[in-house]
Amino acid sequence: MLKDLSLSAVVAGFVAVLVGFASSVAIVFQAASAAGASNEIMASWLLALGIGMAATCIGLSWYYKAPVITAWSTPGAALLATSLQGLSIEHATGVFIFTAALGLIIGITGWFEKLTRLIPLPLASAMLAGILLQFGFAIFSSMQRQWLLVGSMCLVYLIAKVYLPRYAILLVMLSGIVTVVLGGSLDLSAVTFGLARPVWVTPEFSISALIGVGLPLLLVTMASQNIPGVAVLRASGYNTPVSPLISSTALSTLLLAPWGAFSINLAAITAAICTGTEAHPQQQKRYIAGIAAGVFYLLAGLAGATVVALFAAFPKEMVAALAGLALISTIAANLATTTSEPKYRDAAVITLLVTASGASFFGLASAFWGLIAGAVTVAIQHKKSAGD
Repeated sequence: MLKDLSLSAVVAGFVAVLVGFASSVAIVFQAASAAGASNEIMASWLLALGIGMAATCIGLSWYYKAPVITAWSTPGAALLATSLQGLSIEHATGVFIFTAALGLIIGITGWFEKLTRLIPLPLASAMLAGILLQFGFAIFSSMQRQWLLVGSMCLVYLIAKVYLPRYAILLVMLSGIVTVVLGGSLDLSAVTFGLARPVWVTPEFSISALIGVGLPLLLVTMASQNIPGVAVLRASGYNTPVSPLISSTALSTLLLAPWGAFSINLAAITAAICTGTEAHPQQQKRYIAGIAAGVFYLLAGLAGATVVALFAAFPKEMVAALAGLALISTIAANLATTTSEPKYRDAAVITLLVTASGASFFGLASAFWGLIAGAVTVAIQHKKSAGD
């Protein structure tokens, strides 16, 4: 493994964790608050999630020699933030266990892999592009508020892509940090240091909670995280078997749920940072980015609330621009695949538009409805073609 070690891959893993935590950790706290969690339990949630994501990232990436990136379910956390009101933390823990058990069954039986085989690659790529577009847009919306900070990061990106493409994102990140420090907008006054401690919560099970919260959490996680996560791997040329990935993430959630792991699954957004050429020009060496991400996840989980305060010290525009610039190559590659096959072109574009719209119905995210819209389009057009 040491011979495959590279700075660019380690940086990709770090950026993936940075973006993942900074962009959605507040939603996790909102979900915990909805269930009445104390500050100690909130820190335990981050610790359990960090350990679970570290174990799956390191183990799966090393075993399959592919950058398998896992994450918590951000749409799932958003769902919990609005659905756990009125439920106790014990009932919430019961929901986590129930959802993880169902995910484990789906993974072991191979049902998920059979489902993904039914989805044409242009549709999967279109859905992923639709998800990632918002991060590309965020570069320029952030530039409206912090034109000097984001503008300098964009300029560094363009120059580095020409002369030092492997280290482009590292240089972008460093340029952002330097600009923030020189501009005097870095506020470390609220940053405190301390390790998170695990807090056990004995689960309780309620039929209404399991059906009303557990099933939607499962559907949202599968549709918004695992399917795009598989699409990231496939679009980057990795044919890692899906069932073991789903089973491993579900099992880690099941084991760590009493300490606050509400959903550990394949990453969609942050995975794209580690699977592209920026991580390493040689595809077979990008697995180091997955292992690095696991190490940083573990450190972030141990640090708990300290990590949140540290990320909050940097302007949100810097984090948004960093994420968007890191994903430009992946967006371009998936847009190319979206329109690569004429027979799927209409369906793929519809999938892209529905997903990018952000429209959600019945608690299911736009990525799910994008695939449904694309599949319906394929079915109607192919039926017409067969009739001709």
